Amino acid sequence: MLYRDLDSQEAIDAQYNPMLSVDGPSAIRRYQEDSLSTRDRLTHQRHRYGATLVEHLDVFPAGDPGAPIHVFFHGGYWRALSSDDFSFVAEALVPRGVTTVVVNYALCPTVTLGEIVRQCRAALAWVYRTAAEGQGDPNRISVSGHSAGGQIVGMLQATDWETHYGLPGDLIRSTTAISGLFDLRPFPYSWLQPRLQLTGRDLQDYSPLFQPPRSSNPIHLLVGALESEEFHRQSSVFADHLRAANPERTVSSRRIEACHHFSVLDGFRTGEGALFDTLLSGVD
Repeated sequence: MLYRDLDSQEAIDAQYNPMLSVDGPSAIRRYQEDSLSTRDRLTHQRHRYGATLVEHLDVFPAGDPGAPIHVFFHGGYWRALSSDDFSFVAEALVPRGVTTVVVNYALCPTVTLGEIVRQCRAALAWVYRTAAEGQGDPNRISVSGHSAGGQIVGMLQATDWETHYGLPGDLIRSTTAISGLFDLRPFPYSWLQPRLQLTGRDLQDYSPLFQPPRSSNPIHLLVGALESEEFHRQSSVFADHLRAANPERTVSSRRIEACHHFSVLDGFRTGEGALFDTLLSGVD
């Protein structure tokens, strides 16, 4: 077996490549169209958080310097898409008084997975230190991520913010991982490996499943009910890991009914449903 009971690349790809079971290109086009519409309607500013041109983020302000701040990290299996494709996540949050930040980061194979994690940590540190350029309260920061972004937020809640950044250890008030990937061990055997170029050390260092959680604040793990067995299992075993590390921590797991890997984000647009309710619970 290559990974658990998956004995071939074809078996792994069938579980982890949603493009094989869903019309992904159409879903991505909708993301892009909705994001363009959101940018046309909502005030936003682009800021640099790092030295390279790709290290930037978009701030969609709620218009209140005391507003909660929600920071979103996009998916794309660490090798595709950008923040421009996910501006729509601000669509329903901003009218509810939540300043929304959408983070961009470099992609594999131009950079390593470790560099992506470093960039995203730097982005969140920038948000805290600047409070999104005066557009929100640094003590009311929540984060979410989709797919590969779920791995990123999993790593953020395992970050020692005090030691490495001089920031409060509990700076993330709430974490929501949507269709997250917490155990990277299948991916060296998948269609992704030529782009990701994962090493054995990467699998240990950047799988949230193998990192001790640093945060005790709530974390919510959401998966579309129509997603593959492996996507569900990834969230289930990560929930077990978090609960074992801190039985007192709020760790919730939930299936989003009638949703696949791409439609699971629809709540960001509509402002309704389990996803949006979960997001609001982290900012109230």
